[in-house]
Amino acid sequence: MKRFIDENFLLQTETARDLYHEFAENKPIFDYHCHLPVKDLADDICYGNIGKAWLAGDHYKWRLMRSNGIAEKFCTGDATDYEKFEKWAETIPMAIRNPLYHWTHLELQRYFNIDTLLDPKTCKKIYSQCSALLQSPEFSVKNLLLKMNVKLICTTDDPIDSLEHHKKIKDDGYKVKVLPTFRPDKAMAVEKTTQFINYISKLSEISGIEIKNFSSIIEALDIRHKYFHDMGCRIADHGIVSFWAEIYTNVEIEKITTDVLSGKELNETEVSKFKSAFLYECARLNSKRGWVQQFHIGALRNKNTRLFNKLGPDIGCDSIGDYTYGDKMAKFLDRLDQSRELTKTIFYNINPRDNDLIASIIGNFQDGSFPGKMQFGPSWWFLDQIDGITKQINTISNLGLLGRFIGMTTDSRSFLSYPRHEYFRRILCNLIGSDLENGEIPADMELLGKIIENICYNNAVDYFKIL
Repeated sequence: MKRFIDENFLLQTETARDLYHEFAENKPIFDYHCHLPVKDLADDICYGNIGKAWLAGDHYKWRLMRSNGIAEKFCTGDATDYEKFEKWAETIPMAIRNPLYHWTHLELQRYFNIDTLLDPKTCKKIYSQCSALLQSPEFSVKNLLLKMNVKLICTTDDPIDSLEHHKKIKDDGYKVKVLPTFRPDKAMAVEKTTQFINYISKLSEISGIEIKNFSSIIEALDIRHKYFHDMGCRIADHGIVSFWAEIYTNVEIEKITTDVLSGKELNETEVSKFKSAFLYECARLNSKRGWVQQFHIGALRNKNTRLFNKLGPDIGCDSIGDYTYGDKMAKFLDRLDQSRELTKTIFYNINPRDNDLIASIIGNFQDGSFPGKMQFGPSWWFLDQIDGITKQINTISNLGLLGRFIGMTTDSRSFLSYPRHEYFRRILCNLIGSDLENGEIPADMELLGKIIENICYNNAVDYFKIL
């Protein structure tokens, strides 16, 4: 019987196969957005078994296991690593057509050279084979990245983080460049009064700034922004449900800030005005230091109160949000553009309904200063599967320049997730190959090959200028 994932997986035409194997397959990986635990990387840990490597912290898998009737004990509870892996092995046959079915078997092949399908019958043998390898130094987390030809990763970090682990990685002379990303979301969350006050206290302590109003919050963030810059950071990231572009005065924002710092609960209008001012001032900091800024838009987070109270965030209880933000997004960008403070910017939407909206708005603010300055970012979270990736590529092609696209990221917490770049590259090559064979684009393999190489790697290198 034909192997499930062979060398031509997802490549449906001869042209697609030629494009992938000649131009995409061997390109290095430039992973400009992920959530890898940087301490684990600094310590170069070995996970010891595939259950821990796959299921500790992977809310994608927990979500599917719960859907398969698996008790929480085997997702986030006190079951053994092998017991949790057994339950994943029970779940995966039911996940046919889900991207995790593909990712699971790609990871088994690429890291462990296993092309057996995972199910309850093969579970024990696969667990033993993978775990034996993961216990060896050759399968430490640093070596897992080297095995996948990763050249750079950018982690996701809070302004109050010390970045000590990034420093250790650099000092150790690791071959993969590991840089922080500045994500100040907690400093904007004024709707959570108590948590906000506690966070601002920590920001005040680490920055050395007495924070008593809005201006001092921005001053403290500027100090941390510069510290991140000195540590090699060149990217900011903002996880937002929507954009905010309310009209406000400085007097209003200072009063709103002093009110919330004194413990007052803000109303909806006050929250919106604070977030409008905060996001704008952060964008100005990003422009001042020539950083790229990213906006991850629209996630509806932590909607299962019972599990949130028990386990906290990032446990598989988020979903696609139904927010409208086109006019506010355009106003936010226009204000920055008018003062010439709009830096390179990447937008990721989580609702596929918004693809054309985002792609059309960013076209208004391409200013000729850099090719593809404004980017419609790669498919994210619920959209990083065949259908979502295909739609995103089609939107860029229809409303912008596919040849300037900066390609894929993992957006992952797992050191075993790097075959997702291969997954994306195969889908890309399949689309372009099919177009050629349908006579929709010219049969110019030199042109198409260059575009594919650029999307897979070169465009990101040129765009971020940090490698």
